Amino acid sequence: MRLRNTLRRILTAPFRWIAWPFKKLRDFINYEASDSSLSEVLAQSLEKPTDLLEHLTALRGVLIRSVIALLITTTISFAFAPRILEFLSIPIGGTDTLQAIEVTESVGAFMRVSLLSGLVIAFPYIWIEFFVFIHPGLKRRERVFVLTAMPFATLLFLAGLAFAYYIMLPAALDFLLDFMDISTVPRPSNYIRFVTGIMFWIGVAFQFPLIIYTLAAIGLVRARLLLEGWRIAVVAIAVLAAAVTPTVDPVNMGLVMAPMIVLYLLSILFAAAAERRHQRRNAVQNS
Repeated sequence: MRLRNTLRRILTAPFRWIAWPFKKLRDFINYEASDSSLSEVLAQSLEKPTDLLEHLTALRGVLIRSVIALLITTTISFAFAPRILEFLSIPIGGTDTLQAIEVTESVGAFMRVSLLSGLVIAFPYIWIEFFVFIHPGLKRRERVFVLTAMPFATLLFLAGLAFAYYIMLPAALDFLLDFMDISTVPRPSNYIRFVTGIMFWIGVAFQFPLIIYTLAAIGLVRARLLLEGWRIAVVAIAVLAAAVTPTVDPVNMGLVMAPMIVLYLLSILFAAAAERRHQRRNAVQNS
């Protein structure tokens, strides 16, 4: 009997090794957090400061590992940072059109591009680190939602980058470089800071529908209130567009406002869909 069990374990070992990650993933997703409210959790933390210290220690570990990952990916980015610089310089005519004045200006632009590309590469790992840190406090439905929302957030961010690079930047540069017929010689540090800032904030703005859907799914936002407050939203979008846009001319502001208004309307539809799902789920639970 013992020999048969040993042989069976040896023969099934490869299959158990293959199934082990999937079992761990299933247990990770199906884990249910406690039903304690936020106030109860805070009260328990005050009663037992050691629990709070454990969480702070775990958070410190997450931050340290995230910084180490960022340093590694930034170092790796040194290899292809010149290609990224060339790509970002295409709307202005290439890196040959850039002219440095200060001695360290080109190095600063190179480091900025390397750091941003390193952050993009390290972002999935950093996100996983923070997700693992907060997942004990999430319910199964919330955990699955966060996992599935990540690809959509990435696609929206990439869509924002593409819009800023292919549509907004050419129009903005045409206006800025020919303003008042004054000849402009772009500097590497100023141009790279300008381009990366515009692309980053437009990419963040494209996350708005997903954020609204998340807030509506947990009952903090209602589609009707968003629809009724469209005038306030347009004013807020105009202010945000003025802050993000490098110029205050109506053309560039319109290029930023148009997609944001469309995103706001999509957010209302997403909020309505989230509300319907939330109502159906509550009806099933109460029945």
